Amino acid sequence: MNKTLISIAAGVLLSGCSLAPVYQQPLAPVAQAWPSGDAYKPAPAAPGAQAAADIAWRDYFTDARLRQVIALALANNRDLRVAALNIEKARAQYGVTGAAQLPSVSASVSQNASRTPANMRPDGEAAINRQYSGGLGVASYELDFFGKVRNLSEAGLQTYLGTEEARRAAQISLVAEVANSYLTLIADQQRLALAADTLKSQQISYELSQRRFAAGATSGVDMYEAQSSVEAARNEMAVYTAQVAQDRNALTLLVGGAVPDAMLPQGELEAVAQTASLPEGLPSDVLRRRPDVLQAERTLRAANANIGAARAAFFPSISLTATAGSASGDLTGLFKGGSSAWTFLPQIRLPIFDGGANRANLDIAKVDRDIAVARYDKAIQGAFREVADALAQHGTLDERLASQQALAEASDKSFRIHQARYEKGAESYLNALVSQRALYAARQSLITARLAKASNAVTLYKVLGGGWQEEGGGQVAAAGTTAGARAN
Repeated sequence: MNKTLISIAAGVLLSGCSLAPVYQQPLAPVAQAWPSGDAYKPAPAAPGAQAAADIAWRDYFTDARLRQVIALALANNRDLRVAALNIEKARAQYGVTGAAQLPSVSASVSQNASRTPANMRPDGEAAINRQYSGGLGVASYELDFFGKVRNLSEAGLQTYLGTEEARRAAQISLVAEVANSYLTLIADQQRLALAADTLKSQQISYELSQRRFAAGATSGVDMYEAQSSVEAARNEMAVYTAQVAQDRNALTLLVGGAVPDAMLPQGELEAVAQTASLPEGLPSDVLRRRPDVLQAERTLRAANANIGAARAAFFPSISLTATAGSASGDLTGLFKGGSSAWTFLPQIRLPIFDGGANRANLDIAKVDRDIAVARYDKAIQGAFREVADALAQHGTLDERLASQQALAEASDKSFRIHQARYEKGAESYLNALVSQRALYAARQSLITARLAKASNAVTLYKVLGGGWQEEGGGQVAAAGTTAGARAN
């Protein structure tokens, strides 16, 4: 046993502290501010604005149908149900490790009977001897002088709290996935409606070209070009009809059951996608409140406590076994006066030689702690990148949307001019067809840009740590706060 461990042991006996290293939260391995540049245009937060982690999803999303679908998913989604059950399992495991800090007391009543054969007794007669006993006993209760049991219990506590954070992270992801799936369904419904309108318009042009061809006013080229545009529109109709069905299937899977028709999206994408405003905040404040980062820190705290348990294995362990009760050779006299009996068996175990097993276990615990630090750093860095990417999108989407809107309006004007000229016979159908296809593409791209803006609002809410608060979810948060207070 080296001098360092002896010094630590002496300190523990005097101060009553554990052998675990003093926990220090690692410095965040990221910049102290979000990236800046042409892609980033953060809006100043309004005075008193809430952080994303403090805004409940019911307050962030304003569309009533979307809120109903999210609530349905939180109640039925199987992945979230597994995460919740993992919390129950970890809570039970923590109860097992925490119970080791208290003595286990049990009551027992027993009989010990033996028969002595006649050839082994002086009087030559066989005899049966009986002894009855009853009492309370404590079996192998370890006095936790060096904090082994306490540190194992702390590791179990941090593991339990980590499962709570995992559940919150799963809920955030589910809320974002449901919202994005809902918005995608709306966008594809609008794409389908656009394809239907285009098909209707092309059929009118095709019928006009047929009449003009029958009258000999145009060649067959215009008619066949008009027909090709009709078939292309029919193809788009089929594509988006299937896509809308697939979107509903995806939403059904996330929700965990069929979505009632009354909850399906209605109205324009921009109206459904309305959300509350979000302040970005400082990286050090925002990232450390994300459940996935908190989960990584809980793992680090558990690894830190395991070092204390591994260090305690180098020092003596003291366990007590004791019973107190009554003993008698006759069952009727078991609890009469004078029958009291007790046993007391203290045991001290001093490790002398273990082939290096304790040293190896301590090294493993330290490496596990270093791995947990690396994973914590990675969680912080990954979270920083997610927020930075979302902010980069956020800073450019307004310009993208405005330019796409202007492009769609210009394409619409161009198509109307060419269509009018074709109907008057001033030009061939080719120019009208080209401009119509350009208009269709511009309108599809406009829907895509609007969906990107709506999805970015959802992504920002997710990566800034919002989405785990809900009605009825306060019990998990309260449990985490209480257990965290005990851990500190």
